[in-house]
Amino acid sequence: MTVTLAEDIALLSLDDESGAAKERQSAGWAVAGGILLELAMAGRVTVHDGLLEVSDTTPTGTALLDGRLEQLEEWATRRKSRRKVADWLTKDQSKAVAATVESLCARGLVTEERGKVLGLFPVRRYPEADGSVERELRARLTAVVVHGMEPDDRTSGLVSLLHAAKLHRLAFPDVPRKLVAPRMAKIADGQWAGDGVREAIRNMQAAMVAVTVATTVTVL
Repeated sequence: MTVTLAEDIALLSLDDESGAAKERQSAGWAVAGGILLELAMAGRVTVHDGLLEVSDTTPTGTALLDGRLEQLEEWATRRKSRRKVADWLTKDQSKAVAATVESLCARGLVTEERGKVLGLFPVRRYPEADGSVERELRARLTAVVVHGMEPDDRTSGLVSLLHAAKLHRLAFPDVPRKLVAPRMAKIADGQWAGDGVREAIRNMQAAMVAVTVATTVTVL
């Protein structure tokens, strides 16, 4: 089963048993960034110097990506000022996460459970229903990051998003960060990717750093 970069990140962030989201905010940025990076890799958007442009509105055939592409086109058309990647990520983060989890449910990879916290506040959680995709994903990440296998473009993009959002522990919960961060940083440099993909990866990294720093400052 082929899943998107956003779905990969969401699977890593959801606890297999409880379905609770781990590192919710950082994972949310990475999910939104994953959709945008995938659209860039598919030639539907261009990302350059932190700016964003829809270059092709032809559907990709993947419902999750096409739904966000439609929203992105509407936003870009309506917006009169310069279309910054960070602005779109900030606007789309929560919607992108919701759409991604909905896609995982539709694929049968997680199930939705509804409950209440303290008997008052509604909560939704998404425990694992089919762990085969996540097992393959973790095995691929381990092969590339821990064992040094050469990554393909998609894995380079995924590692770059995880590294930019500081989600090392989600991807490698049993490996100290200091042992995987240098390799992830090297992969994030994009030397294995083609020129267009490499530029998109680097722009996405810069945008994600910008939004996460801005969010941290706002919280403080």
